Amino acid sequence: MSDSHTPAGTSAPAGTSARLNTGVAHNARVWNYWIGGKDNYEVDQQVGEQVAGMFPIIRDIARADRWFLGRAVRFLAEERGVRQFLDIGTGLPTVDNTHEIAQRIAPESRIVYVDNDPIVLVHARTLLTSTAGGVTDYIDADVHDPDAILERAAKTLDFDKPVAVMMLGILNFVLDAEKAQDIARRVMAAMPAGSYLALTHPTFDADLGGEGQIPAMKFWNENATPPITARGRADIAAYFEGLELLEPGLVSCSRWRAEPDSPVVVPQFGAVAVKP
Repeated sequence: MSDSHTPAGTSAPAGTSARLNTGVAHNARVWNYWIGGKDNYEVDQQVGEQVAGMFPIIRDIARADRWFLGRAVRFLAEERGVRQFLDIGTGLPTVDNTHEIAQRIAPESRIVYVDNDPIVLVHARTLLTSTAGGVTDYIDADVHDPDAILERAAKTLDFDKPVAVMMLGILNFVLDAEKAQDIARRVMAAMPAGSYLALTHPTFDADLGGEGQIPAMKFWNENATPPITARGRADIAAYFEGLELLEPGLVSCSRWRAEPDSPVVVPQFGAVAVKP
């Protein structure tokens, strides 16, 4: 399979195909495979199966992260009245994306998606549907360049009004801990009071069963792209410095505002915080 191929039923925008590499497993596609999607290749399935064999709970993590997104967006739109969302690290579109949930609750909601994965760009048109009263936009940008993200997002979002920043499973691709914290700080510094940060991040902490992340991530970094890292509770909590964590605080994302019969605890922290 050559780099110019895209999954069946898709067509790559101009300039995209050269960036697609279907010979190496890619996080967006492997994640899609783990949650039961079809936008992946044989190499993604092979690496996905290998990682799942080493760390069987990975599929639970993938699903729990997705369910966290749904609960967080519904909570922010319904209970907190948020009408603007900046979703950084969008991933491949599935069922109930951020704009679909938010605009179902409030059709006037404005959503900006951010990702730099070429496979995600192929599917961006799925993310660009919108209700008549709302707006949905997509930015092809890298989380390592928050200033560019903010500059371009400001064309769609009003930074004088509260924004919910969604950073689900994205800062784990910023390998330098200080750089990751700086990105979170710089993005939230540009947001007005009353804005929110919703974030998930994998952990190696034993109390959440995260020890298995270490060998699995080592295999991943040797066989797939982009490289990834897990972090401890303290490093992840640092993303929320200057913000007020909402109940129940920093917990396994599968247990954040979940039903009592929620799925197994997964080694992926999740939290939502407000900027005072």
